Amino acid sequence: MRVIVGRVLLGLGAFLLVAGILGVAWAPGSVKKTPVEVDQKTDLAGTALRLDTSTGETRELEVKYTSITKSDTEASDDDTVYFKQATCLVEVDGETPDCVDENDDRLISAGEATFATDRETAMAVDGSKLPDDVEPYEGLVNKWPFDAEKKDYEVYDNVIAEPVTARYETTDEIDGLEVYVYVTETVDAPIDLGSDIDGLYSDRKEYSVDPRTGAIIKQVVDQQRSLADGTQVLDLQVEYTDEEVADNVADAEDNIASLDLLTKTVPLVGFIGGALCVLGGIALILTGRRTRTAKPAHSS
Repeated sequence: MRVIVGRVLLGLGAFLLVAGILGVAWAPGSVKKTPVEVDQKTDLAGTALRLDTSTGETRELEVKYTSITKSDTEASDDDTVYFKQATCLVEVDGETPDCVDENDDRLISAGEATFATDRETAMAVDGSKLPDDVEPYEGLVNKWPFDAEKKDYEVYDNVIAEPVTARYETTDEIDGLEVYVYVTETVDAPIDLGSDIDGLYSDRKEYSVDPRTGAIIKQVVDQQRSLADGTQVLDLQVEYTDEEVADNVADAEDNIASLDLLTKTVPLVGFIGGALCVLGGIALILTGRRTRTAKPAHSS
């Protein structure tokens, strides 16, 4: 009986050791990837000073900014994930939807984009490797990489259509979750304000990022747009809503727990449990065999 139990323990130990090895060697590279099924809505709210072109006066508005990002699961593969993103900035006036028709006076700006990122690094994919209908971005786009570092990163700014430097600023805490804070700054960059009107663009964004998953937990935007002569067209201050931040913290904590289970708990249980089972199995097999040998032979 001891021999049988010992063999069972040896088999279980081997299984646990293999699970531990997979947890160390395979799991990190497989689970630390942007998923190919993403359907995310992000809400920001705040205020804006907006030039009323009909009167030449500037009005202060309550605004909300909505971003909807969906992955193209069929086009995505093991290395690349394709996204379609729709954004909308509108004036809040009573019951206001996330976006309005282009003829609605409440609309400030709206846009659509299609882009692709590397599932491991979160960096935009080189334009030469993309289909014609996918825009060639550069740098990070909608998240940081897993295990983000306290260093500078390049982040794509779709207003000026080029990457800007996100410098690491500090480490902070949001609702008990540790985050790294990165800041981008752009000053008086030339842009097209629409209808071929030349303008200037200044922008400061603050990203609070969960370093383990690379998820953006909170974002604060301070942006100005003006005519070439300095006349201000838009002065915008928005940030993630409290509900958005709370949801992001909860999602990050769930994802961290899953990562820890696969990359820490499974290897730990595998190696320790596997080693104990193997040692126990060997001991039972050896003692079982000695017991058999020590039994006296029956006389006829």
